[in-house]
Amino acid sequence: MTDESGFDIVPPEAIADGRATDAYFDRTVETLEHADRNPHVVAEVTADQFPTGEWELLAGVKDAARLLEGRDVDVDAVREGRLFDGGPVMRIEGPYLEFCRLETALLGFLSHPTGAATAALEVRRAAPDSTVLSFGSRHVHPSIGAMVERSALLGGLDGFSNVAAGEVIGREAGGTMPHALVICFGRGEQEAAWQAFDEAVGEDVPRIALVDTYSDEVDESVRAAEAVDALDSVRIDTTSSRRGDFEHIIREVRWTLDAEGFEDVGIFVSGGLGPGELVELREYVEGFGVGSHVSNANPTDFALDIVEVDGELAAKRGKLTGKKEVFRTDDGGHHVALAADEAPDDAEALLEPLVRDGEVVREFDLDAAVDRAAADAEAVGFEASVGDDVSEPGSGD
Repeated sequence: MTDESGFDIVPPEAIADGRATDAYFDRTVETLEHADRNPHVVAEVTADQFPTGEWELLAGVKDAARLLEGRDVDVDAVREGRLFDGGPVMRIEGPYLEFCRLETALLGFLSHPTGAATAALEVRRAAPDSTVLSFGSRHVHPSIGAMVERSALLGGLDGFSNVAAGEVIGREAGGTMPHALVICFGRGEQEAAWQAFDEAVGEDVPRIALVDTYSDEVDESVRAAEAVDALDSVRIDTTSSRRGDFEHIIREVRWTLDAEGFEDVGIFVSGGLGPGELVELREYVEGFGVGSHVSNANPTDFALDIVEVDGELAAKRGKLTGKKEVFRTDDGGHHVALAADEAPDDAEALLEPLVRDGEVVREFDLDAAVDRAAADAEAVGFEASVGDDVSEPGSGD
């Protein structure tokens, strides 16, 4: 099969047909069909067997549901926007050959978005009162841009930059100017670039001037404020090798703008930012653009394991046997139990119907999932790690 687009992209129809699979699943199907075996199984998707205290934000359930749609299976899953730290996030029941070849794509649909959404929640929690935008789709393969931006929104970010991704998920992308625009006007002509932008773009586009192209950030910030009457903010995207004490630079910009009478001009910062930088700068900054911390987040290491075969307990070594339930208790606890056991007191069951007899039985409302993520983060006390963050060059948005 050759993709006629010319790009190295697995087409959606190959994913839906089960061809985006590991080869050993093809061998498994061949062997089971040869042996005339197709047991009824219970399989669970799990990252950690027991609760670990390291919370992650579930994402990708919508695509996983579409993958399993039309198959002779029943599926229960934790809702998008819920946090988990152990136990199954999805349970599939049905004839094994109905979904054997789908495992590879199914895990990918859950693993990568969950990693990105968790990272987005980290930066959201690090700067809860700031505008935070996703600028990271340039760091990943363009075919997954919509996944990155949807995961960013799910984690609570306020917007994103990828235009095509916005078309896919039904949201409008945003952005202002890159260094390339300023450079096209030439050294010393920054005012001309800022003023041309102000004159050209629609009224709904924020007037945010990029102020670190040629000159000192303080100097260009004041010049931009003087050049554009309705300037909303200045954006600082200084390359990491030129930053020095970045917090000091930002504080100096804020001080000087105020001293020059531009108290209403905000500061927007981008380039190489993670939770630690947001915590450090949020006192002085109205908004942030975050890139690789979200887009390049490590996928969650989900696995799919059979835990029952034809009604009998079954699991490989190191995995917990038997059909399970997961619960959230009023104190924010996450509990894993055998499905036959009694639920904990005041517990909410998290595995809910997703597919019944091959039909998707759940709506996927992104706004509701965003609200759910914010509420669940409060309930479990989710906090971002503010250790060493991965640095990157300026975003260039």
